[in-house]
Amino acid sequence: MCGIAGFIDTSGQFTEENLLASTNALAHRGPDACGSYFKNGIGLGHRRLSIIDLSQNANQPMFSHDKRYIMVYNGEIYNFRELASKYFKNQHFDTTSDSEVILELFALKGVDFVNELNGMFAIAIYDTYAKELY
Repeated sequence: MCGIAGFIDTSGQFTEENLLASTNALAHRGPDACGSYFKNGIGLGHRRLSIIDLSQNANQPMFSHDKRYIMVYNGEIYNFRELASKYFKNQHFDTTSDSEVILELFALKGVDFVNELNGMFAIAIYDTYAKELY
């Protein structure tokens, strides 16, 4: 079980230290790794419990291959291997994690990607170009 935290702050009151404090409060949910993204009032934090892919490549926040999207995610997508085979037959993945597959599926299909997922999850994805959080 991982833990995610985040905020959108247009007032400039929240700081990177606030994000780190929120993420650290979730340490019991993910003792294996901790990561954060903080830029222009967007804060995304992640505490990781490594289960599928134990490598550091699967740490979060995770950027899409084109670097446009950044994601924090908690859960398990049971059909991620099938989705990878269906949509990404010729694409190289850097991990064996469900995280990378669902992030690339979002990049391919937009918010409708969620209709393809079989599992339990909480996801936050930030579009660094359009400045939108999903």
